[in-house]
Amino acid sequence: MASRRNIWLGCLIALTALLVLGNLANDATLDVRYGWDTRVNCAAVDAYAAGLDPYFVKNLKGTKLSYPYLPVTLEAFRPLCAGGILVAHYRAIFPVLAVLCGLLLPGFQGPGRTRTSAREVGLRVLCALGAFVGFEWVQASGNFAILSGVLTAIALTLLLSLPASGAAEDRSFPSRLAGAGLLGLVMSFKLVFFPVLAALYFLPLPRGRKLTLIAMAAFSFALPILISWLAYPDLFASWQLAMAGKIPDQHLVELFESNPSLLLLARDLMGHVGLIDSKPAIFAAYAVAATALVLGPFALCILRLIGNRPAHGGGSLPVRLDRWLMDHPRVAMRITVLAMFALYLSSPRLKEYAFFELALYAAILLVDLSAAALAAALIVGLLMPSLISVVGTSLEGSFILLFSALMLFWVLLLDAGQAGRVPDTVQL
Repeated sequence: MASRRNIWLGCLIALTALLVLGNLANDATLDVRYGWDTRVNCAAVDAYAAGLDPYFVKNLKGTKLSYPYLPVTLEAFRPLCAGGILVAHYRAIFPVLAVLCGLLLPGFQGPGRTRTSAREVGLRVLCALGAFVGFEWVQASGNFAILSGVLTAIALTLLLSLPASGAAEDRSFPSRLAGAGLLGLVMSFKLVFFPVLAALYFLPLPRGRKLTLIAMAAFSFALPILISWLAYPDLFASWQLAMAGKIPDQHLVELFESNPSLLLLARDLMGHVGLIDSKPAIFAAYAVAATALVLGPFALCILRLIGNRPAHGGGSLPVRLDRWLMDHPRVAMRITVLAMFALYLSSPRLKEYAFFELALYAAILLVDLSAAALAAALIVGLLMPSLISVVGTSLEGSFILLFSALMLFWVLLLDAGQAGRVPDTVQL
């Protein structure tokens, strides 16, 4: 039975890989001028270097899109855009960076295991390239989510890697601190994903250390904003005007811009009952949807795990949670990543290219799933979206990617509930 299971699972993985790679190859053959986000970002850097205000679209060459990032990023992106190399060759550079993301992501080896298998690495890379066709959108748009993805992978490696047997936690905490700082910095690129930092509370550490990590991440998140405000006051004022839509006759980056998020799904539902102009009704429906579909089930799963294996000594719920997490470090690491996945998925503005970063969180959890859960995850998260894309169905303006991510979240959540009942013999 185990042999037959391995055969059909291997065939499913191979079929999924063929569809993912075929979909990416199909995109490469289309006669379409891709890379609009890379062009606008580098056009903004060029305008800044020429002494122009990059937040006014009239100052950007070859684009009608606006530059959305903080002023301090103009200096950070300057080396990347120098000489026009990125604009000319991003389609060759981005796949290499996506594979690098899969290679950098951490794993949670079980007792007695010290090395990551080739199968695990392959699944992570496959998920980074194909889950929710997020990388397809990054590649098509040339979005700099590929850069934040690399930084996210590094941050997660620093935060989540289990120490070797007998290693002191004091030695690993500085690297976790660096990882928290880097993760906070990444979240400052897209301010709307800031709540993901709260997931650090589920790390299997004493509460004081977890709060220190969250504080470090919050400081790193705020630092680029403070630097932009103090060091670039004029540009920061222009950035605020651009984000608020107060610069006339140019592209506006707004919360209700077309994207497959739960907020836009709630907005569409309110439109069917005649309340599309009522923002309170839309946000109320969004809160209900996020709670009912993502955050509520996650919280119930955590409560059920604690109830099934209560911590010694009783105490309040936070105390019991802290003890349970420290008693089950490998499961706690998986719960931390699942919490990041849940909070990212619940974001009110989830553009198609943002599903690439969501895929990185999924890639960490995918490799340790049971055979049945792995098959379900591959089907709903990779195979189904790739198949829909390769047959030519338009994903833009639909909620197909959102539904795919929701189904994968439920697969991961159900598996986490089962894994939490298995004794964890690894101790930090």
